[in-house]
Amino acid sequence: MKTMQPTMLFMLIMGLLAAIRPAGAQTNFTILKSFTSVPDGNVPYSTLVADTNGMLYGTTVSGGTLTGTASINGVIFKMTPAGHLVWVHNFTGTDGAVPYGPIIQARDGNFYGTTKSGGSSGYGVVYKITPAGVYKVLFNFNATAGPGTNPYAGLVQATDGKFYGATWAGSSGGKLYRITSAGGLTYSILHPFTTTTGQSPFVSLFQNTNGILYSDTHTGGTVSFGVAYSLNVGLHPFVALLTTSGKAGQVIQILGNGLTGTTGVKFGTGSASFTKVSDTYMTAVVPATGTTGAVTVATLSGFRVSSKTFRVLPVISSFSPTSGTVGIQVVIKGTGLTQTTKVTFGGVKATAFTVNSATQVTATVPTGAVTGKISITTAGGTATSATVFTVTP
Repeated sequence: MKTMQPTMLFMLIMGLLAAIRPAGAQTNFTILKSFTSVPDGNVPYSTLVADTNGMLYGTTVSGGTLTGTASINGVIFKMTPAGHLVWVHNFTGTDGAVPYGPIIQARDGNFYGTTKSGGSSGYGVVYKITPAGVYKVLFNFNATAGPGTNPYAGLVQATDGKFYGATWAGSSGGKLYRITSAGGLTYSILHPFTTTTGQSPFVSLFQNTNGILYSDTHTGGTVSFGVAYSLNVGLHPFVALLTTSGKAGQVIQILGNGLTGTTGVKFGTGSASFTKVSDTYMTAVVPATGTTGAVTVATLSGFRVSSKTFRVLPVISSFSPTSGTVGIQVVIKGTGLTQTTKVTFGGVKATAFTVNSATQVTATVPTGAVTGKISITTAGGTATSATVFTVTP
């Protein structure tokens, strides 16, 4: 009998441990939002997904509004962690309807997903929506053209940057497909399901750190109760980050394969200290010299590059002098400052600054500067000083 993949087993154990509390421990369950159908939709089937700014995105398979009346097509919404919901898109039917699968945020910052029905032929769509809410149908499923129909499952963006998904129906039992919008839309069928290889896949695929895609089907197989399957499209092993942003000094957990042979870890271009825990799990400390980018783990069998970008958050710890006239230079100290793109004094942008190192930036107080806090913007975000800089006459 085949054993469970080590990385999959570890993730399962971590999930179980997170759910266990000592006897008598307090639990804090809070209802963040009760869906009311109009205008925020109802019957959310899929998981919530956090974007890079911490907002939660989700879908409902019904509800919403359409030309001022109640809709049955569903919505895309976003919500703060405190439960404030904002409508993002109402499905009209012609642009998709009934989104069962989860929405995902891709590496380009945009969101992608599928709907089970709707579109030009009524058999579902693949869609894209920007953070600003600009919606576009990328692909219409069509029963007569052979791409499969009714994609209940959502998408996964693999390490090759392409999207992989599954349709519920089409031919004898659904199809696995690959789609990309880079350089022109392409759609490829990777595997047609049959009664023996599984039928009617309902849930999304996921990519394991060995590079292989995994999922299961609702029915089919030797006794027609479904199958678990893998799809190997030749993608390289990678590392998965349990946290995708952090400050210098923060410990980051990393999953992968062959990690006991790790010889080095980099956050962007900055080398990090690390601890090898097992062949599939390790930790690393975000270095002060770290830059926003991929995390690269060097192992005896080759490099493992993270599937997601890690954002090194900038920090301002101090500045000197604390007051002065326009034109003087101020030395700003902190961490994660290598990729500084902007410095402001009281909200006024400095026209001249120099990045001295990952821990120091020297900026000239600009004309028009007012007393206020100093801010530094990098590829990883914006840091603001705890105290104000006083502009003197």
